[in-house]
Amino acid sequence: MHNKPSFVLFSHSQSSGVIPQTDVRWISESGIIDVFILLGPGPSDVFSQYASLTGTQMFPSLASLAYHQCRWNYIDQDDVKSVDQGFDEHDIPYDFIWLDIEHADGKRYFTWDPNTFPKPAEMLQSLMENRRKMVAIVDPHIRVDSSYKIHSEILSSNFYVKNKDGGDYEGWCWPGNSGYPDFTNPEMRAWWSSKFAYDQYEGSMENLFIWNDMNEPSVFNGPEVTMHKDARHGAWEHRDVHNLYGFYVQKATAEGLIQRSGGVERPFVLTRAFFAGSQRYGAVWTGDNAAEWVHLKISIPMCLSLGLVGISFCGADVGGFFKHPTPELLVRWYQAGAYQPFFRAHAHIDSPRREPWLFGPENTALIREAIRQRYALLPYWYQLFYNSHHTGQPVMRPLWVEYPDDVWYDVHSFQKHEGDQSLHVPVSMSSIPVFQRGGSIICRKDRVRRSSSCMENDPYTLYVALSSQGSAEGELYIDDFHSFNYERSKQFVHRRLSFVDSRLSSSDLSPDSEFSTSSWIEKIVIIGGRLPSSVTLTNADGTEAPLQFEFDSSLNVLTVRKPGVNAASDWSISLR
Repeated sequence: MHNKPSFVLFSHSQSSGVIPQTDVRWISESGIIDVFILLGPGPSDVFSQYASLTGTQMFPSLASLAYHQCRWNYIDQDDVKSVDQGFDEHDIPYDFIWLDIEHADGKRYFTWDPNTFPKPAEMLQSLMENRRKMVAIVDPHIRVDSSYKIHSEILSSNFYVKNKDGGDYEGWCWPGNSGYPDFTNPEMRAWWSSKFAYDQYEGSMENLFIWNDMNEPSVFNGPEVTMHKDARHGAWEHRDVHNLYGFYVQKATAEGLIQRSGGVERPFVLTRAFFAGSQRYGAVWTGDNAAEWVHLKISIPMCLSLGLVGISFCGADVGGFFKHPTPELLVRWYQAGAYQPFFRAHAHIDSPRREPWLFGPENTALIREAIRQRYALLPYWYQLFYNSHHTGQPVMRPLWVEYPDDVWYDVHSFQKHEGDQSLHVPVSMSSIPVFQRGGSIICRKDRVRRSSSCMENDPYTLYVALSSQGSAEGELYIDDFHSFNYERSKQFVHRRLSFVDSRLSSSDLSPDSEFSTSSWIEKIVIIGGRLPSSVTLTNADGTEAPLQFEFDSSLNVLTVRKPGVNAASDWSISLR
């Protein structure tokens, strides 16, 4: 069926009499098109309205917002150990190391190659002791092999997609001849979820998470490298449900990870195929890019566009999947990737190794600094994702959405720039042009360690960038960083930070929540400020104490050292 609806948008201009017109046409291969008109009127309203239809971004664990190291493929357990040690030797933080298809026994997913990964639990335990995690790939094409338990169970339950003649649909993918589970069947999805239980997925542990690739689904010998349109999903042809297939794969996988923890732990699942609503189940990436400057450039509008349609947890393969980047391109990609929501380096099996320390000491230092900037800003990323989960607002969004006229400060030099202008910023290889909006307060953790979990109880530094009116506001969100307790039993801290009339204060945004933290406020940096005669801390009980401070008159930056207050407490600091 081909539907060709046409929408004509009119806007009358009294001055010219010209009526601008935009024609929008859709072609539907199957079924009726449902059109939802979101009335806004503003971008923020549209985001909330769209979220009411498709859901908000799943709130990820803190660790999943940190740096991920991946390639096709780390060849064995010793290789994993060597890479893990390499990050420590070069003082570069990371949280996740990834295994691609070669880790499985003959590309039979839910298994481990007995020669290269003979003791997966031992490997995972070693990573856990270093407070790090692993992601293993589990794709939805299943090797047709009578000795393969997963295949046999799907076959006996009649869970495979059918061909037009009623037999099991088979196609060619990484393992060779493969069957494709029918993820539109809720019984099939429940079975799939059950396979992630620790007693089903042999060698898995609580620090193993999942990557669903090739889930469009990819069929090497199929039309357009995917499933035949007349394949059958129960009463439906594949042409009717193609866009839902990858959506359901990620959904079933995420639910499996939640179930294996008894509903306690947040999952992490990356998917290549996605649809409206996929944000409820995890992260996406932009697919198999290449080590080319144009692919680095396009990653930014791609992630911005995904954020506008609710999918905030997105990123691109740092360095490019295909080909081999020059050192300059690799450094620049790390510098860009550190400021995108999902931060993962990935590489093709035929590309030379490209761990961050393999391009000479100067480039290693530049990559280290980019990754360290990401880790310092993890509290801010986490708070943005918490808000996105509750409101549907994108984490990464274009400037036209808001803030067209504000003051902006260079976060490195603290140089002030007025908004509403085009700015050409000279850069060197060591500089990342990053700006903080005047009127905002951003919480950082400047003591960067080997992984995010090592930093959980570290102190915060508050960066207060004043608006032209001399005010600023922000938020601080803290919980256990990995479980659903923030939702199930309201165990979290949510603070409002406000700077008004030379007074910085912290107040409770959620009085009915309860959570204790040992993190404290280590330092406050006020950008665009003035030299006070004194700085005084007022605690929740009304007691006061003078604080040490420094003022840089060339930058108008005031630094207040060691307020020492608990991050979850009420307090205020007055400048006199």
